[in-house]
Amino acid sequence: MSDELTHDTVLLHEAVEALAIKADGIYVDCTFGRGGHSAQILQQLGANGRLIALDKDMTAVACGRLWTDARFHIEHSGFTRLAEVLGELGVERVDGILLDLGVSSPQLDEAERGFSFRFDAPLDMRMDTSSGLTAAQWLETVDESLLTEVIRDYGEERFAKQIARALVAARAIQPIETTQQLVELVSKAVRTREAGKNPATRTFQAIRIYLNRELEELEQVLPQCVTHLKTGGRLVVISFHSLEDRMVKHFIRDMVETDKLPRNVPIRASEVLQGKLERVGKAVRAGEAELQANPRARSATMRVAERSNVA
Repeated sequence: MSDELTHDTVLLHEAVEALAIKADGIYVDCTFGRGGHSAQILQQLGANGRLIALDKDMTAVACGRLWTDARFHIEHSGFTRLAEVLGELGVERVDGILLDLGVSSPQLDEAERGFSFRFDAPLDMRMDTSSGLTAAQWLETVDESLLTEVIRDYGEERFAKQIARALVAARAIQPIETTQQLVELVSKAVRTREAGKNPATRTFQAIRIYLNRELEELEQVLPQCVTHLKTGGRLVVISFHSLEDRMVKHFIRDMVETDKLPRNVPIRASEVLQGKLERVGKAVRAGEAELQANPRARSATMRVAERSNVA
């Protein structure tokens, strides 16, 4: 199992500890990646325990399917299908659900995935390479106003308008097909740079989030998690940028407050009444030792909640 773990899992021990594993419990790792969290969960499960993993990345799923542990099952699926997958497996409620919302190190380090500006590679950026538009295809036709909105809202980029204008002008001359092209165009449009950060960082983040519908999918899965947790079951979410963390924070807050509908989440009032949460501790961030070993952990925030009742 350990041979497959080529990814430095962020907040590994903190997240598994927060799940409060029961030996005979049923757990879901909604974002398998390279199995760091899953491996730790399995170590704490007894013979009658069960772990269900999901991932939309086919390479991650292929790694998971090499595991031979009878207590483990993996599905090629985005976590928005959580309720459907559990139904297909005959599982009504579980003891814990983990969402690690980060891009895995293998995804960043595989040049052909196009997630990173460290390599000159085709602009892909899809989590699931079996479906959807690549970043290059999207940039061919997106109108300037939408492009501005995406870069501004998902990248929190103050030069979004200038970047969008530059990209639209450039594509009229030549298609934007590689990460290096995108980096160079954005770098010219960004007038001031944040210390130690590539000027294209926010634009890459914005396009990736939009193409993979990351915020929309998080909105969809959070109420599903609550619905399928047992009383005392734990929800653990690790986010890597402020938009995700804000959404998780507000969702938990609204589910804690009596009879209050979560903001911007497609959920019926009756479901809210059946799905109360209690906060568990404060937000957790990586310690100094982990930051030294894995600088990518610097933006991680973990929030934990517990299901307080089941109707």
